[in-house]
Amino acid sequence: MRDTPKNATYLYLLLTLAFSAVFWALIIWSGHLDMGFGLMVVGLMWCPALAAVVSCRLLGRSVRSMAWRWPNNKYMVAAYFVPLAYAAIAYSAVWGSRLGGWNAGFVSLVAQRFGLRGMPAWGSLALYIFFLATAGMIPSLAHALGEEIGWRGFLVPELARQMSFTKLSLLSGVIWAAWHSPLLLFADYNSGTNRWYALGCFSVMVVSISFVFAWMRLKSGSLWPAALLHASHNLFVQGIFDNLMRNTGRTPWFTTEFGAALALTCAAFAAYFWTRRRELPAVGENASAHAAVVASGSSPAAATNSRAGLLGI
Repeated sequence: MRDTPKNATYLYLLLTLAFSAVFWALIIWSGHLDMGFGLMVVGLMWCPALAAVVSCRLLGRSVRSMAWRWPNNKYMVAAYFVPLAYAAIAYSAVWGSRLGGWNAGFVSLVAQRFGLRGMPAWGSLALYIFFLATAGMIPSLAHALGEEIGWRGFLVPELARQMSFTKLSLLSGVIWAAWHSPLLLFADYNSGTNRWYALGCFSVMVVSISFVFAWMRLKSGSLWPAALLHASHNLFVQGIFDNLMRNTGRTPWFTTEFGAALALTCAAFAAYFWTRRRELPAVGENASAHAAVVASGSSPAAATNSRAGLLGI
C-alpha cells in the first residue's frame, strides 16, 4: 500500500474497527462493562495502539515515528492539571446550584477503608485524593496510553497533513466519540439517564476535549501529554469527583461524563485552545508549503524544524 496520509488514515481506522469489534461484541453480549473482571475494557483501550503499530508495519514505517520523545515538562504539567480544572469547575457548579449533594457516605467509607484510628474523616479523604492523584496515575496512564498511541500518536498527525487544526480536532473527536458509542448505547456505559441524552452530552465533551488533546499533541511534538491528559481526566472525573457527588434526583443529568456540566466546561476549554491554534506547527495548507520547500531543497533547516514539530521526530 502506498504510504499517503489518506491511505494511512483509512488503514488505521479500518484496523481499529476490526480489532475493537471483538471487544464490543463480548461486552455487548454480556451487557456489562465490567464483564471478564474488566479485562475486556483494558483490551478495548489498547485496540487503537495495536491498530497504529500494525498500520506502521504495513506502511513500512518505524513504530518510533509516533512521537515517543519526552516533551518539555510544561506540557506534562498542563496535561495533568487541565482535567482537574475543567472537572472542578463543572462539579463545583453542580454543588453550588444544589443539583447534587456532597457524598458524606463515600467519605465515611474512605475513612473506614484507611482504618487510621483517631484521624478525622477529612484527613483520610485527603490521603485518598493524594495517593489516587499520584500512585493511582500509574495504572490510569497504562490504560490511557493504549488509546493515545493510536488517536494522538498516529491519527492526529495524519489528519494534520490533510486539514486545518479546527477540522482535524472536530473529525478526530467525532471518530473518538463514535468509537465509544456502541457500549454507551448497547451496554451499561452510561449514568442511567436516557441513552441518547447521555450520548449527546458525552459526544460534546469528547469532541470538545479533542481540541485540547490535538493542541497538546501538535504543540509538544509528543504523544505523552495526550496520554497523561487522558489518564488525568479518567482519574479526577471518575475516581474523585463522581465518587464525591451524591445523587439528589436530577444529578446524573448534569454530572459524570454523560451529563451537561462537564460537556459545557469542556466546550469552554475547547474554545480557549482553539484561540491558540496559531501557536501550532504548520498544518494543512501550510504543511504542504513546507513540504514543497523540502522538495526544492531551498531551506533544509527550516523544513526539518517544521517536520519535527509536527511529527515529534
